[in-house]
Amino acid sequence: MDDTGQLLTIGVFARRVGLAPSALRFYDDCGLLRPARVDAVTGYRRYGTGQTARAVTLRQLRAAGLPLVDAAVVLDGPEDAARAVLRAHLERTRRTADEARDVVQGLLREVAAAPEDGSRARARVGGAELASAVRQVAPAAATGAARAEFPVLGCVLLELVDGEVRWVATDRYRLAVRVLRPETFEGGPRRVLIAADTARSLAEWAVRQVTVDIECAGDAVSVRLWSGADCREVPEGAGPGRSGGGEPGDFPDHRLLLEGLEAGRHRVIVDRMGLRDAVTGRAGPVSLAVVGADRRDGTDAGGPPAPDPAGDRADLAAGPVLEVTGGGREAVRMRMVHTRPGLRISFDPAVLVPALEAGVGPDVLLEITAPDRPVLVRSADQGSFTTLVMPVRETAAPDRAGAGRTGDRGRDRGPVTENG
Repeated sequence: MDDTGQLLTIGVFARRVGLAPSALRFYDDCGLLRPARVDAVTGYRRYGTGQTARAVTLRQLRAAGLPLVDAAVVLDGPEDAARAVLRAHLERTRRTADEARDVVQGLLREVAAAPEDGSRARARVGGAELASAVRQVAPAAATGAARAEFPVLGCVLLELVDGEVRWVATDRYRLAVRVLRPETFEGGPRRVLIAADTARSLAEWAVRQVTVDIECAGDAVSVRLWSGADCREVPEGAGPGRSGGGEPGDFPDHRLLLEGLEAGRHRVIVDRMGLRDAVTGRAGPVSLAVVGADRRDGTDAGGPPAPDPAGDRADLAAGPVLEVTGGGREAVRMRMVHTRPGLRISFDPAVLVPALEAGVGPDVLLEITAPDRPVLVRSADQGSFTTLVMPVRETAAPDRAGAGRTGDRGRDRGPVTENG
């Protein structure tokens, strides 16, 4: 690496290249932008002025929406591979822009000012943003027997707290949280339960609005969504026939769960839709394993590395890949970024696929502590939507009534969102 010239602190270098210090640390972890020097005592990073061009190019690639694995090809791969990656991404971007333009042109309309009412907690968000949030979290709400046993889990929790609007849903085996940062925020905190089906109908209405004012009363049993003169009033989950039963205080405390998570021992970054396609359609538990040239004993992740049935190591020359196996389909290998070797973990596709489909951005980040602990599934560099998914034993038959249950080699562990 030729990084001659003045060495800069991470803060100074971040300002020079237009990246946050946290982004520089992230790209260091991923191996895309290593500092020129790291102090052996303090751990402080120093960057050379000669690294400026690479950092700016990386920022531009990420701003254009390239997945990390594609950005790595553009930065370090052969020129023909870089051109192919950029052309393919350009075509995807054009299609996405055309679809977005058609949607927005059909939604734009005049919106009158919302009536003033200082007695209620209120937040104003974009209609399309609200609809997207509900559509992301609602699939995690309980259905069928699980909802019959725990009616409160058939609801979506709406929180107006700390200047944020949060939508939360869980069926005890997966947890979805989407955070919106509103244009305006008054009052709070407020917590309201809305039946998942009702929340979906609100999303269908909200997506046609430019902005939506969310109002929650202090002691009333309703939440109101305003857009101009158009209002939707929804009863809280206070009893049968309303929003599914239960009170907000009965809903699992998602904050305790998220705050109590151990730091992920493994961080795997891979193309989100590519992983979804590799997992979709498998009839039983699907295993994810890091395999390749850096293959080692996988016991620190709970099991041995995946076998290489094809016996073909040529595709691993560039480094480890993520191998998806099981469920009655052939193995699929994907380029990836990971921070530790020896990873092997299994999921129920019926739980993992919805989490991937609900994600945002081109990449997905899996933060894995152990093969029997909740796995954090989120965008690699966008933190507004978070999903927790429980893995399964690789040898267990897929059982949707208990999907996601897992344990320590012979004893089951409880659902991820139960209190106590």
